Amino acid sequence: MFLLDMFSRVFTTRNVPSKNMMSKYTAWFQCIECGDKYALDEIVYVCDSCGGLLEVQHDMIKLKKSHGMEWKDLFDERYMRTTFPYGSGVWGKKEIVCPSVDDNNVVSMCEGGSNLFWAERLGREIGLSDLWIKQCGNSHTGSFKDLGMTVLVSMVNQMISDGKKIPAVACASTGDTSAALSAYCAAASIPAIVLLPQNMITTSQLIQPIANGAITLSIKTDFDGCMRLVREISAREQIYLANSMNSLRIEGQKTVGIELVQQFDWQVPDWIIIPGGNLGNVSALGKGFLEMKELGIIDRLPRLVVGQAEKANPLYLSYQKGFETFRPVKAGDTLASAIKIGDPVSRDRAIRVLQRFSGIVEQATENELANACARADRTGLFTCPHTGVALASLFKLVESGVISLSDRVVVISTAHGLKFPDTKVKYHEGRLKEMGIETPLKNEPIEVEPNFEDVKTAIWSELERRI
Repeated sequence: MFLLDMFSRVFTTRNVPSKNMMSKYTAWFQCIECGDKYALDEIVYVCDSCGGLLEVQHDMIKLKKSHGMEWKDLFDERYMRTTFPYGSGVWGKKEIVCPSVDDNNVVSMCEGGSNLFWAERLGREIGLSDLWIKQCGNSHTGSFKDLGMTVLVSMVNQMISDGKKIPAVACASTGDTSAALSAYCAAASIPAIVLLPQNMITTSQLIQPIANGAITLSIKTDFDGCMRLVREISAREQIYLANSMNSLRIEGQKTVGIELVQQFDWQVPDWIIIPGGNLGNVSALGKGFLEMKELGIIDRLPRLVVGQAEKANPLYLSYQKGFETFRPVKAGDTLASAIKIGDPVSRDRAIRVLQRFSGIVEQATENELANACARADRTGLFTCPHTGVALASLFKLVESGVISLSDRVVVISTAHGLKFPDTKVKYHEGRLKEMGIETPLKNEPIEVEPNFEDVKTAIWSELERRI
């Protein structure tokens, strides 16, 4: 009763939507190719009729009965408060995310609410006065994947509550998805299964699903091989699929864009740059912005940029040919291991979004992404390699004049740098030369004998060298 009382108080404060906000909203899966519709509690990932990807559609006619200002007031009223589940950065937007889940079936760890950091020093170094980093790695399991997983696991929890037989939830992962799935399933007492490419993720990433009790399979293949296997297992064994081809994930991840606009007092930046692997992230960003515009929350769209590692760049290659064709590639070894994906499942969604937003696809070499990370870290950040891809893309677009120095730019940092300590250690020890990576910003510890004069000499020698 306490939660119900708190819930009612949220809706009776001033400057929130009128009584039509209390009516039941609906959402459903819809094929992006032929338009066939499916209920959100159906176990379906692609269209039965044409094989097209599905997308969650909302009853926009009913949603638009409330003005954009009313939605902004409601979202601001809830933001980062303690009334469950609306303090979550995802569930605070429940009406336009997943209204089908009852509040008592929501599985939330207060995800979202990550800081929008003004990267003043880094921006100054490259000539931008309005550079921001959306630090999605400051989340429960250390990546933006939490935002999508709370929606997916909550929907599974609702389905189980309604009597559906779902023995487990499974994903293929390069690390971050498995961490999010295992944590949210553990909170909901739902078995989780993760398929990981052997020897291709960091120890920090591997230990997360293990610690959360997930059935963890180390497969002697790459991510694309794991993805093929998990799709087959899900289809043949009735295990629920949690990868981003399941568009429930997209609904949570789209709140990154909604939240960063909210943090700018509902002003839209000029550019948003995001690393791309399986490409659910850019699809989600685009969907969130398009829905905000349709609801009157914003009046314009940003430009979108996807950064890819040169060794896993099928979208970049397609962009170079005007998206006329798309061919999967064999992903090579890259420091940006979480986006080492040669056959992304969300490519069709991503291409549609980029075409709608006059989007750009850039790529980064291993040398460029490693040094972009090191450069950002020197300004107080602690970036993951995938954010390094986005930053390297930013540097190129500023240098070429595509991004103007007066533009407001947001880089989406997708994971916490602490998930990738091995990469940073190798950089600062100069052990990346076998990959052709120069490390001009390496910073090795100085070994010193335990006496005052040696310590003083080491300190002053280094200070003088850095002047």
